[in-house]
Amino acid sequence: MTATAVLTARALLLDMDGTLVNSDAVVERIWRRWADRQGLDGGEVMKVVHGRQGYASMALLLPGRPMEQNHADNARMLAEETADMDGVVAIPGACEFLASLHGLPHALVTSADVPLSTARMAAAGLGLPDVRITAESVGASKPDPEGFLKGAAELGVAPADCIVFEDSGAGIQAGLAAGMRVVGVGPRAGLHGPHALVRDLTQVRVEAVGDGTIRLYVG
Repeated sequence: MTATAVLTARALLLDMDGTLVNSDAVVERIWRRWADRQGLDGGEVMKVVHGRQGYASMALLLPGRPMEQNHADNARMLAEETADMDGVVAIPGACEFLASLHGLPHALVTSADVPLSTARMAAAGLGLPDVRITAESVGASKPDPEGFLKGAAELGVAPADCIVFEDSGAGIQAGLAAGMRVVGVGPRAGLHGPHALVRDLTQVRVEAVGDGTIRLYVG
């Protein structure tokens, strides 16, 4: 039986895909089609794309291709993903977890843009946090820490007082680079050195402490 870790923070920064929302079915469909068009191995492509903005994944997979072509492909694929909600569901415990954060400082920090994040959260039956850092908010994709640092700044909380919830290697690297502690969610996360790891959000309990501290029971 896994021991429960107790962590404290003043704000939580939440990734979306793989952390709050299971969108793997759509991501697989869209990216494997793209891989076929490029003559790439779909399995190898899937090892790269989780957590990153599309153009950043393409730059890694096709290093010689002009970046404007990556951005054009990315825009088309975002539109495809926004139109495809088949199989998009909430991660177990996500609804209750978000409800437990009501009135506490937290933000969504996602590589999706506004239309895609809005559509996926709705398809999963989840409410959107008031503070949202999306693809439009940043100039660099995860694993760059910009998104998490912007989330902390929007909430008025020092990075060291934030805890990130993430599932992907790129996202976990971004949280660590921001100087934050990271709770890994799901099977991908354990490979990338988070401070704590949970199967899903049913293994997280949130408690508000009177001095503004958030206490997390994880595991």
